[in-house]
Amino acid sequence: MKRFWLILLTLGLFMTFDTPVFAADVKVTGSYYVAGIYQNNTSFVTNAEKPSTAFYYQRLRVQTDFIATPALRLVTRFDAMERIWGHARSTVPLVITNDVDSAGTRAENENIAFDWAYIWYVSKIGLWQVGVMEDGVWGTVFADNAAPELKITWTAVKMPFIAGLQVVKIEENSKAFMNMAPYGTQTDVDVDEYQGFFIFNWKSGKAGLLGVYHRSAISRPWSVSPLVSDGYKTDIFVLEPYVKAKIGPVSVEAEIDYAFGKLAKWENGVIDTITGLPKNDVKVNNLMAYVDVVADFDMFYVGGTFAFMDGDKPETKDKIEGGVLDGGRDWNPCLLMFNWERAYWAGTLPGYLPGGVLGLVATEPNMGGVMNNAWFGQIRAGVRPILNLDIMGSVSYAKAVRNASVAPASLLPDALAGFGGTDLTNERDYGWEIDVVATYKITNNLNYMLGGAYFFTGDYYKGKVAPGAPNDVEDNYLIINKLTFTF
Repeated sequence: MKRFWLILLTLGLFMTFDTPVFAADVKVTGSYYVAGIYQNNTSFVTNAEKPSTAFYYQRLRVQTDFIATPALRLVTRFDAMERIWGHARSTVPLVITNDVDSAGTRAENENIAFDWAYIWYVSKIGLWQVGVMEDGVWGTVFADNAAPELKITWTAVKMPFIAGLQVVKIEENSKAFMNMAPYGTQTDVDVDEYQGFFIFNWKSGKAGLLGVYHRSAISRPWSVSPLVSDGYKTDIFVLEPYVKAKIGPVSVEAEIDYAFGKLAKWENGVIDTITGLPKNDVKVNNLMAYVDVVADFDMFYVGGTFAFMDGDKPETKDKIEGGVLDGGRDWNPCLLMFNWERAYWAGTLPGYLPGGVLGLVATEPNMGGVMNNAWFGQIRAGVRPILNLDIMGSVSYAKAVRNASVAPASLLPDALAGFGGTDLTNERDYGWEIDVVATYKITNNLNYMLGGAYFFTGDYYKGKVAPGAPNDVEDNYLIINKLTFTF
């Protein structure tokens, strides 16, 4: 009997030590922040209700890498408890549209939403990444809109060169059980992107070029009836060269983004209801540029930023010069102006409704969270008076390239394509902003930030001022403090 138990125990130990290890390691990283904000006005309009706002908000982000071997891993990431303290949860839980920078809805992000889940594999012919991963990030932080997308990425590294190709599935409309209408009877009405990139590295910098082909057939007619055949296809190409270099104490980075192609390539001989002739295709010609220079002398540093983004010309019916590209949600040059985080939590800052908008598709001039249609300049300086403390001050100015405008509702979808219409503004001055930000590194993993901004509101937000009836706008300011823990 003892021999039986001895043999049984031996077999058990053998099976235990012979069991394969499916995950050799698990690596967990992430961050948690909690912030408090006070914004003096929620509107630029002088004679309208514009209460101040003050609240706390937070977000937990956790990335988990399941490492099977040094060359193979599964990468996941989720955001959780992304909400305002004590505020009502989202009142639209049935909305199925994802949040702009997430793979989940806003209601899901208030609880938990997984954004990444992809395979990372280093093969003999390059690095493969397959699944849902980050997209919209390239070169400098300017024009970056980080968001999860479904991608297949291949990257080859042969230093000093890096090159790669990417296929991005943005929207699928093929017939499936979960998608029976309206595209269930059609084929080729998807939205996809194809990307290629190249990077050259040297000792003190790098330069790269990204090429993007954005193909959208979602605006094709889904009905076979000739009465509803007012459809078009979108073919947009984007080139994004950038450079980063360090020369002694001076760091320089620059990026140019240029979009061209066709926003609307009309199909089936669509007739313009105004001219009675076949509609003209709508071309894209959108340019933006960015340069940032910083000289760091240990205790002190100074720098400056210049950015340009063209705006759409209302008089060009068959061309759109602005609105295809933007300054990006990840680039937040100020605390109030062109700051996506502020806009996400506190909302846009509206100006006056333009005069005489009856029958127009229009919204009032407002300050959102990303830069569009603007010249932007900033100078800044900072000091590190003691270890772990950084104090920075900046002065920024922005001006619209074009007057804001709208088109008559009867001309839609021509308005989508930049059809001329009524100006919403007489002026182009967005305004001036002064920022002061202090950041203290409490520990290696814990930072505290305190900042203040004052915005001198420009005349752009007065809207279309009629003779004898001037509109006035008010300045605005905010105070923010933020505690960030990284692990």
